[in-house]
Amino acid sequence: MTDGQKRLPLDSETCAEDPESSTPAPANGRAADRLQATGDGPLKKLVDRNFLQYASYVIRDRAIPDLDDGLKPVQRRILFSLHENDDGKFIKVANIVGFCMQFHPHGDASIEEALVALANKQFLIERQGNFGNLLTGDPPAAARYIECRLTRMAREEIFNNDLTDFVPTYDGRRKEPVLLPAKIPLLLMLGAEGIAVGISTRILPHNFPELLEAQIAILSKKPFHIVPDFPQGGLMDADSYDDGRGHVLVRARIDKKDSDTLVIRELPFGATTDSMTSSIEDAARRGKIKIKSINDFTAGNVEIEIRLAPDQSQDRAAAALFAFTQCQVQVSSRIVVIHNNKPVDMTVQSILRHNTSRLVKILQRELLRRKKKLLEEIHGRTLASLFIEHRIYKKIETLKSADEIQEAVRQGMQPYRDQLNRDITRDDIEKLLNLPIRRISLFDFNKNRGEIKSLAKELKEVETDLEAMVPYAIRYLRGLLRQYRSEYPRRTKLKTFGKISERELTKNELTVNYDKKKGYIGHKVEGSQLVSCSPLDRLLLIWNDGRCKVVSPPEKLFVDASLIYCAILDRERVMTTVYESDFFTYFKKFAPGGLVKNRESRFAPKGSKVLFFADNDPSLLYVRYSEDERIKIRQQKFSIAHQPVRGRDAKGLVLTANRIEYVGSVKARNWNDEMNGPPGKFIDSV
Repeated sequence: MTDGQKRLPLDSETCAEDPESSTPAPANGRAADRLQATGDGPLKKLVDRNFLQYASYVIRDRAIPDLDDGLKPVQRRILFSLHENDDGKFIKVANIVGFCMQFHPHGDASIEEALVALANKQFLIERQGNFGNLLTGDPPAAARYIECRLTRMAREEIFNNDLTDFVPTYDGRRKEPVLLPAKIPLLLMLGAEGIAVGISTRILPHNFPELLEAQIAILSKKPFHIVPDFPQGGLMDADSYDDGRGHVLVRARIDKKDSDTLVIRELPFGATTDSMTSSIEDAARRGKIKIKSINDFTAGNVEIEIRLAPDQSQDRAAAALFAFTQCQVQVSSRIVVIHNNKPVDMTVQSILRHNTSRLVKILQRELLRRKKKLLEEIHGRTLASLFIEHRIYKKIETLKSADEIQEAVRQGMQPYRDQLNRDITRDDIEKLLNLPIRRISLFDFNKNRGEIKSLAKELKEVETDLEAMVPYAIRYLRGLLRQYRSEYPRRTKLKTFGKISERELTKNELTVNYDKKKGYIGHKVEGSQLVSCSPLDRLLLIWNDGRCKVVSPPEKLFVDASLIYCAILDRERVMTTVYESDFFTYFKKFAPGGLVKNRESRFAPKGSKVLFFADNDPSLLYVRYSEDERIKIRQQKFSIAHQPVRGRDAKGLVLTANRIEYVGSVKARNWNDEMNGPPGKFIDSV
């Protein structure tokens, strides 16, 4: 059982409580309290039952497409309405909307919106008038001004009243199809999006000829690979598509017009020229890309011209467009469909295999019906030929009652039973009796025998196809390919994208300064420069009392005057510190590790004083002790190259109990020198 089946049982008759059964009224107040406490009262049952019925209806009859014909109910009703009114001419959309309301129990707005969306996919509905623009996002004209009709593909491939089951409409006045006998994989061709109660689906559109080729591969038992194709074009990386359970990355196609101009020629799925220019302008305001101007010249094709600033390289600008605007979008896919009246999770391959199996069954049913019609036609022509050739009509000239006439014809045809496909019925005799005299007198036996021979030849071909349905289905699919391959080329080109590092693109975007007098740091603070960084970076702050903290690059943050270090956080970087605590001096090597953002931590105990700090791993420490009569050795060299790296919270190792005048990783020329670290990291000497 799939996740979709587990998530929501949709058989309301078995899942809902029986409305006729109700909990007996409690005998006393205490029982009523217990009933209320358990929440199992009549109101809860009523709400549960009604909500389940509502959820089932929304899932099955509104938002989620059916696996068999790939359509939502409103789409199926629109196509059926067009089929019922199809005379080859264009019909006003408003008329189709009105006709469709006989089948659809909701408002006309939802029908019109669904019709326009279906027509803009350009597979099943031919348009005339302004149906909006997928590229610019412009809305369509009013339904009374635009017209539509079925395409040739829709007429030939998705309708067959002989193979369609019908049910009464919501008011019982008409009949509507349960499913359409579609012979093409509409679900993957059109794509679908829908949100129901607790369930959503997003099926990406695919290329029609590629789907046909995949179906041929399925019937030939060969492997195949299918990825989406979007009407807007663009470039696509489908490495993470995972057969419809993952996502694809889609990019705009950007060309270089001249040394300082980029032109967007194709859009990614879901973007419009308006949303694209807005996202680029927003990125420019945030300083992500430097541009002089942006102009939209889109008419029949997309053309958005971007003039770059003189100091902006085209390659970096294109990378910034992909990183910070709608020029690159991630489109997720999650396939949930209705199958056997329940929502199920599926993959692209499983859907296509089901569609292919259904295609074979539909073709087989069509052949069986064609065989039956051919047999009936051969039977009728043979009957007429025998009836006229042997002048059986002469035997009824003197008869008066209908029963006598029926029996006379039956007896007259009996000697020729072996030339017929089946026994003669009363309807057969009625057809013979209704033959006009003119046809009898002018009957052409040679022509009739030729037509019977032609029908028999066609019948033999149908029987041959029925015995080999798979080859017949393959020939049918190849015929569709020859007919439609040139009309539906792939629009979205496949390409593997290199990873764009937003951090790398913005690595020097912010300059963090320090105003030591006021105790503030930030990229909007006037003062000495500390570090250039990206907005995506995290800064490690170190104070001389052993505190440390990780923050995002701030606009303005108070840190007081005891800050000694500020740099981009590197969790694995080994750091070295020497600090005084409780009459002893300790040293420690440690890595910052995982620090919680905006929360102070410590690498030295509370009350400590940091004497030395370095964001590297020196091999030696030079120590100069304060003057003291008890100390004979005033300076020492400590080798710490092989000392282990300890945890940030671990206590350091005792270095000395003497008071220290100077400690550093290099030997100072005189003991009053201050040790300054690399520019932009160390605030002051420790």
